[in-house]
Amino acid sequence: MDKVKLSTIWLAGCSGCHMSFLDLDEWLFEVAKFADIVYSPVGSDIKEYPEGVDVCLVEGAVANEENRELLYKARARTKFLVSFGDCAVTANVPAMRNMLGGAEPVLKRCYLELGDETRKLPHEPGIVPELLDRVSPIHELVQVDLFIPGCPPPAPRIQAAIEPLLKGEQPLMEGREMLKFG
Repeated sequence: MDKVKLSTIWLAGCSGCHMSFLDLDEWLFEVAKFADIVYSPVGSDIKEYPEGVDVCLVEGAVANEENRELLYKARARTKFLVSFGDCAVTANVPAMRNMLGGAEPVLKRCYLELGDETRKLPHEPGIVPELLDRVSPIHELVQVDLFIPGCPPPAPRIQAAIEPLLKGEQPLMEGREMLKFG
């Protein structure tokens, strides 16, 4: 049996979902029996999202051009895309900046009004990704195959969701243990 090609990506969020993934502890050895992690910000230095990924866990909301580009690439190259955690599912805390009405007011508030000694807007093409006017949950931009809510999702929920996927089966996402937000 071929191993599942598993990836994880981190967009605009705190990395708590990835930390919760690492809380799978010993069960990660089971993951290694069924999957090769082909792309991840955790324990990997692969720069380009690969082709032919079977399952991708997407943490975080889409807040800048770099997030959007990586999400589009992941969707195009992945068979089964998972919205992983409340930021990916609802845009959660990163979307709080939407209340300011666009990228420009956010930048002005952060760098000019609240700036310390060097009040200057950041702009370094190719280095600082351009903010989008609105932070979005991933399902507003691409098709999502599974939603795993939680901030972060607890390790047992992550295991219950991905274990069937590693065996080519659909997880059962019902009940408070699997669907609770926050």
